[in-house]
Parts: sequence; structure tokens; C-alpha cells
Amino acid sequence: MKIAILGGDGFCGWPTTLHLSARGHEVLVVDDLSRRAVDRELGTESLTPVRSLDERRVAWAERTGRRIGFAHLDLSRDYEAFVDLLVTERPDALVHFAEQRAAPYSMRSPGHKRYTVDNNVNATHNVLAAVVESGLDVHVVHLGTMGVYGYGTARMRIPEGYLDVEVHGPDGPVPQQILYPASPGSVYHMTKVLDQTLFAFYAKNDGVRVTDLHQGIVWGTATAETALDDRLVNRFDYDGDYGTVLNRFLVQAAVGHPLTVHGTGGQTRAFIHLQDTVRCVELALAHPPAAGDRVKIFNQMTETHRVRDLARLVAELTGAEVERVPNPRQEAAENDLHVVNDAFLDLGLEPTTLSAGLLLEIEQTAVRYADRVDPQRIPATAVWNRHRSPGLPARRPAARVGA
Repeated sequence: MKIAILGGDGFCGWPTTLHLSARGHEVLVVDDLSRRAVDRELGTESLTPVRSLDERRVAWAERTGRRIGFAHLDLSRDYEAFVDLLVTERPDALVHFAEQRAAPYSMRSPGHKRYTVDNNVNATHNVLAAVVESGLDVHVVHLGTMGVYGYGTARMRIPEGYLDVEVHGPDGPVPQQILYPASPGSVYHMTKVLDQTLFAFYAKNDGVRVTDLHQGIVWGTATAETALDDRLVNRFDYDGDYGTVLNRFLVQAAVGHPLTVHGTGGQTRAFIHLQDTVRCVELALAHPPAAGDRVKIFNQMTETHRVRDLARLVAELTGAEVERVPNPRQEAAENDLHVVNDAFLDLGLEPTTLSAGLLLEIEQTAVRYADRVDPQRIPATAVWNRHRSPGLPARRPAARVGA
């Protein structure tokens, strides 16, 4: 299969690129390298020393004899160039990671909110419009998020995308199936909700084949392919914007920083190991919907945990202290989460679940690169309150008419 990986230089995109290349697929990375630009903006960098994309591609070719193509494109802006790329390369599938992926980053300021919406929604719509304009039958596999569902589950198991309901009609109840009611918790999550609507329209109106992967929080940093060579190392974010909770705990433990639990730590979240992420993408590519089918939705997660329980586990493993800090997010202090994930299990996924051995493996990586940690970047500084520009009053004065 010929596959274009949109956002293939990122945390999930890079290991997916290598995994699919190793499976014999012809792979092309399409990326504007904006994630590296965000590092420069925030004054932080990956815990692991990430090589340039060119160095990564050379290393892969040397190790495996397989080549990875690259097109430098901003999908939110370079529409015509992307259409030309599709017509020229004629991929069988697109794996769409090309969105700003951090909820905290999306809530830093009005500017970050606007950037996240402009970048994410425009990129997704441009991809779909370009597929239609190209005239190609391309399967679009999109990395979404469990966060579209929200976390008020009313003690029910969240289904895989669609909810069975009954609508009361003149002759009695009429069974319907609708998208599970969305409840995004950040601007980032809201863009994924908007993606869902775009996918539903293009699948219905234009017959675009779409698979949407509602992914949980990723833990782990390496896959079988990224471990082949230090030049192939994956990102390991630990900062308050991009670092995921379990990886952050392990870095904090490695440098002697308390494990920062926000609020009560009663937030229950869905998790998936990075190795399972790339395997799920491979399974989704191998089982596409037919043209004319509705969007196929998978819950891409393998287990759920409360944040405070994860902190306790890491503390017992490493001897680190646990510190509760104010929660910067607007969310319930406690929630339960029950999720259906039968689709991938039925396709043969064998989940990688939390184990002391795997956590120690990640901690060893954190210890190895502990000298690269900037402690000032560990705290989460983005808050979920109303932002206003510095120097402006809380309320602008009303306009004076006729003065």
C-alpha cells in the first residue's frame, strides 16, 4: 500500500511512519515541522534528543534499506500543493496526524485557541476537499481523541462512536443511531469534535472512506522500530503543555521532582501504549470502510486509570513523593470512565497493559536523559479560565452613539 502520513514527524506520526514502512508499505511523510517550531516558542525541547527529519530518514534507510519520502507542506494553508501531491503520488491511504495535539497548549491564550482552530479544522477540511478534488479513492484514517466524549458518562459504557437512541414519532418510537453527544473539555478537543462533523458530511455527500480513531492518552516512548538506532528516537515530552501524564510522572521521578497530581487526582482517563497506537493504525488501514459507508469509529484505548492511582504506582516504583497542586482545568474533581473497545480486540489487538517492567523501561530512558530536563518547564501553566489581553479592562466600555 502507498500511504501518506500527514504529521509524520510528530510523537505518534514518526513511530507510525516507521512501523508501516517496516511492514513493507511505501510511506511518504507530509509535515510542516510545526511541532519543532512550538518547542522553540515554548523554550523547551524533547527529553530525548530528536534528530532532524532528514537525519531520521537517512538512518532508517541505512538500517533497513527502505526509503521514506518527504513533502514539506502546511495542510492548513497549502491546499493547491496538496491536491497536486495527491494527483502525482496517488496514495491508497492518508493517515492524518497533522493537528496541534495538546489541550493545555490550545488553552494558553486567545491566540493559541485561534491557532489551534485555524490549523486543525482547516487542515482536516483541506484534506477532505483535496481527496474529492483529486478524484482518487483514498482511505482517510484520522487520529482523534477519547476527549470528544467528555467524562460525564452517566455510569454507562461509552460506545464506539455511535449511540442507539429512540426518537418519539407520531406512530411511536423510531430507533436511530447518532454520534455520541460530544462534550469537549478544551479548544483542542473541540476541534476533534468539529472533525467528526466534517467526516460525517464528506462520507455521506462524497463517499469519502473515513476511519476515526478516538485515542486515549499515550504512554511509553519507544516502539520496536524507534529502538533500532539512536537517530530514530521518538519524542519524549515532559513539559506542562505536551507531556502526557504518565510520561511526566516518570520524568519527575527521574529528576527528584514531586509527582504533580492536579486537584484530587480523581480524573479517570483512558490509556494506550505507543506500540499499540501504531498497531491500531495498521489494523484500521487493513480494514477500511466501503465507499458510501458511514465513518468507521474505533475507541483506540486499552485500559483506564485514575490519575492518583498512577501517581501511587510510580511513587511505589521509584520512591518519588506525590504532591497535589491546583487543577488548571475546568473539570469534575472525580469521574468514572467505562469504554467499549471491542472493535480492535476483535481484529486481533493484544493490548500492552501497564506493568512495572515497562514503567521501569521508560524510567531508564528518563534517567538517561535527566540532564536535559528543564525543571521550570515541568509545571502546567495553561489555565482553563477566561483569557483577556494584557492591559484591557475586564469589560470594554459601551459605545457612545451620537456623541
